[in-house]
Amino acid sequence: MNLITATTKEQVAFCKEVLFAFRTNLDETTYIDRIMDMIANQAYKLVYIPNQSNTRAVAFIGYRTMHLLMTSWTIYVDDLYTDPASRGKGYAGALLDHVDDQAAAANIQFVHLDSGYMLHDAHRLYLNKGYVLACNHFAKGSFLTSKSNG
Repeated sequence: MNLITATTKEQVAFCKEVLFAFRTNLDETTYIDRIMDMIANQAYKLVYIPNQSNTRAVAFIGYRTMHLLMTSWTIYVDDLYTDPASRGKGYAGALLDHVDDQAAAANIQFVHLDSGYMLHDAHRLYLNKGYVLACNHFAKGSFLTSKSNG
């Protein structure tokens, strides 16, 4: 399975379909610059899997490394999505394994992610990958009333 870490605007653009399918709040005129800024200034990594014909991404994970008082160095998974037509092929699991490998290589002991309450298939994957339901996540903000809160 070919996992590619996006480092260029062209690679981010290659992921457009899956990015917009998952994060419907993105703006077509600014998303590339926004993601490139996150890569350059916020330790964000965008890793994707191309389709067999190498014409578009079919799955991606976005994550960052951060230092927290509670856990010290931690990787936080912001985004994980597989195109519905490509599900069941192990892409999400491979992307999570990649993040685990990155954490191990950097001697980081914690990987965190949040997931919507109704995403039971995703929860099954996380539990099978060794994640535990560690807490409830509380949030405040206007994004909670929009369709884009993934």
